[in-house]
Amino acid sequence: MLTTMKQLFTSTNKDLRHRIYFTLGALMIFILGTSIVVPNTNALATDSLGFLELINVMGGGAMQNFSIFALGVTPYITASIIMQLLQMDIIPYFTELSKQGPTGRQKINQITRYLGIFFAFVEGYVFAFAFYQNAVGTPVMEYLRIAIILTAGTAFLLWLGDQITQKGIGNGLSLIIMAGILATLPQMFLDAFNGLISFDGTAQVITLGIIKFLIFVVIYFAIVIGMVFIQESERRVPIQYANKSTNAFGSAAQSFMPIKINTAGVIPVIFASSLLSIPSIIASVIKNDAFTVFAQKYLDYTTPVGFLLYVILIFFFAYFYTFIQVKPEEFSKNLQENGGYIPGIRPGDETKKYISKVLSRLTVLGATFLVIIAGLPILFSKVTNLPTSVSIGGTGLLIVVGVALETYKQLEGSILSRSYKRGYRR
Repeated sequence: MLTTMKQLFTSTNKDLRHRIYFTLGALMIFILGTSIVVPNTNALATDSLGFLELINVMGGGAMQNFSIFALGVTPYITASIIMQLLQMDIIPYFTELSKQGPTGRQKINQITRYLGIFFAFVEGYVFAFAFYQNAVGTPVMEYLRIAIILTAGTAFLLWLGDQITQKGIGNGLSLIIMAGILATLPQMFLDAFNGLISFDGTAQVITLGIIKFLIFVVIYFAIVIGMVFIQESERRVPIQYANKSTNAFGSAAQSFMPIKINTAGVIPVIFASSLLSIPSIIASVIKNDAFTVFAQKYLDYTTPVGFLLYVILIFFFAYFYTFIQVKPEEFSKNLQENGGYIPGIRPGDETKKYISKVLSRLTVLGATFLVIIAGLPILFSKVTNLPTSVSIGGTGLLIVVGVALETYKQLEGSILSRSYKRGYRR
């Protein structure tokens, strides 16, 4: 890693440094935008956003400030997930587009953006109505104005993400989400420092507080290391191709199919959180006391029943999304058509069953990992008296680790490819 960083500052990688500077500048624009409040509105007067906490974390506190970037890129993420589902033979048109190569992907991306803008407008109107309907004499046009501003903020972030992808380094939208999460970390550590250390007490109390804060920091970074380990862990399924050249010992060429433990990423947690948030959104709009009490008591994941539902949904969506990504039947068919097979497993139906079995076992581990990561902040808030802004683990941290690893790999790949090209020219 240090070698890669040293090569980054050589004269031959000057354009790569410019890409990084452009990326950092674009992310600074996003961070500044999270502090610009929607005109004629105020920051939300609450420390706990409940079901909107994930959106707030991914947006760098933009929802708490009710800024022009309050929705972030969440509507586009929702649209992307829906489009992925529609390509699974649900709507033949989208299935055909997914098989048309770059042209089809470009069309799907265009439709996804339009759908994301539509979701942004709907969410913007719902949030405007939910948060400001108690204001005296608020007309409908005021809700529409707020919704349009929030939609414009999401549209701008989509454009900014495209600029980062094209002119910067890494995936633009992923980096915007990561930047929003990282922007909240300094304040979180400051709140933890102030909550654990009291300088008004005796020297013993101060020392104990410092020890507690150091333990908090160590645990926090230990969780980060654990996330990196799980994210990089994979099961390698051996594959042989009978129609390829043999090696010196006369055996067929062998390769591997890597299957990550956490194939689904953070999608199951986002799905589960979104599904559980729907009743809370409805309750905040209709203002029915009985339904509000029911939603808070049984459908809030900070309650025992709500957390149990949360865990079940995470496991369900982990299995669902993993099998969407890998598709054992399609993999078995393609492997057989290319003359490949798994040693000891017959091609065809047995290969499909074997891959499904491996996926099921890995998904149990991956889903358990997601439940632990998603449950840590909830458990932490129950056993400590620290502010709600202080937590360990959580989906946001998992997103940061995943995006950071992918961006570093892309950066490392760019530097290595340039080194190979220079060596070849010599």
